[in-house]
Amino acid sequence: MPAMNRVLKISLACALLAGVSACGTVRNALPFGLGGSQQPTSTATEGTRISVLEFDQQLAPSAALAGRDFFLPGPVAVTTWSSPGGTAENLNEHIIAASDFTVGWRRSVGSGSARDRQVMSPVVADNGRVFVMDGESTVSALDARTGAVAWKVNVKPEGRERGGFGGGVAVGGGKVFVASGYRTMTALDQATGAVLWQSRVDSPLHGAPTVSGSRVYVIDVDNLLIAFNVNTGQQDWAFRGIVEPARILRASSPAVTGDTVIAPFSSGEVTAVRAATGQPVWQEVLSRTSRTSALSEIRDIAGRPVISRGVVYAVSHSGVLSAMDVRSGNAKWELPIAGVNAPLPVGDVVYVVSKDGELTVVNRETGQVYWTRNLNEGRVRQEGGLFGLFDRTVRPEWSGPILASNRLILVNSDGEAVAYNPKTGEQTASIRLGGAAYIAPAAYDGMLYVLTDNGDLVSIR
Repeated sequence: MPAMNRVLKISLACALLAGVSACGTVRNALPFGLGGSQQPTSTATEGTRISVLEFDQQLAPSAALAGRDFFLPGPVAVTTWSSPGGTAENLNEHIIAASDFTVGWRRSVGSGSARDRQVMSPVVADNGRVFVMDGESTVSALDARTGAVAWKVNVKPEGRERGGFGGGVAVGGGKVFVASGYRTMTALDQATGAVLWQSRVDSPLHGAPTVSGSRVYVIDVDNLLIAFNVNTGQQDWAFRGIVEPARILRASSPAVTGDTVIAPFSSGEVTAVRAATGQPVWQEVLSRTSRTSALSEIRDIAGRPVISRGVVYAVSHSGVLSAMDVRSGNAKWELPIAGVNAPLPVGDVVYVVSKDGELTVVNRETGQVYWTRNLNEGRVRQEGGLFGLFDRTVRPEWSGPILASNRLILVNSDGEAVAYNPKTGEQTASIRLGGAAYIAPAAYDGMLYVLTDNGDLVSIR
């Protein structure tokens, strides 16, 4: 009887292996050659193969633009980086910064990202100092040249535990404005860090603020755009977009030009309102459902909208890059690009990087594509698994770009700052940052500044 049991077990095991090896996908993955080398007995003909990707609109370079050059303006000095996008319009075309492209200094500014906190706040700078916020809502002011810490202030209300996601900082009029996931907007004295005022709100402030004139604008987690008076902290007005809880962990910011505020919402809406009253002017939805990606249902506009030459450029996670008239909202052109970074209009073109790591250069007038470059070429890798089983494919995530001293610079989750030729897309240089970077660089007084996910501020000279 024991011998018969052993024979039965061996027979069952052989039958199981034979059944598994009948599946080509699993058979090829079995270790030690257990799956054998049997080839399929038939192959589908060309007439019966159907590409599921053909159902989605594809992006391709324009034949009419092949080999054609485009204009880029020369670099200019940056003497203030007041809002997360550099200016109220979220626009800086070509700046003088990081001409050596080497690390100048690196300083820890506090807590990095963890399960219950995230480093999301973009860097701002003014009056010889750089201002950053860590994963625990601690704001630091550092000397822009040396990295020496001038002061630190935690804006988290007393008694609150961890978990205040979102927010960011902006500077203007001698003040540092701090939006916090702990439901507060705070104004600090730029020189000393003293609290000038603090206003409570009903929901966490997910986005980073934008300061313009007498108001500072920010969006909360429920898509409420709020305008605070910069001197008193009182709410001048509020405008509510459609509530959409699914969003990307990035701190987007409104754009402001004249009396118009352009607000990006996680619902995929781009809304223009009057800066003085909050009254809506127009509204467009950047949404495109993909048959091949369930993630297209996340419509968040996680990258900042940018205003340039009377046009608003914005890109949604669900796959729409749009150029809209700032007065009417009418689209000049649209492209099927899914992204979480702010587009960069400069000269004759618009640079944009997709969430899949593809850098695209677009003619700003027509929307035609000059060229595309796969930033992840040579960087994709397999991690985890056992004997080649259950591996996961890892692709770096990219943030940027910024055009500095004739280099197009992006940072990535592999901890690199990478420079490309802005005309050809050829990689020209790269440096190690010492930690993953999910926030686009900021520029000030000839330097670039990158806040890494582990809470380090890195200067690139």
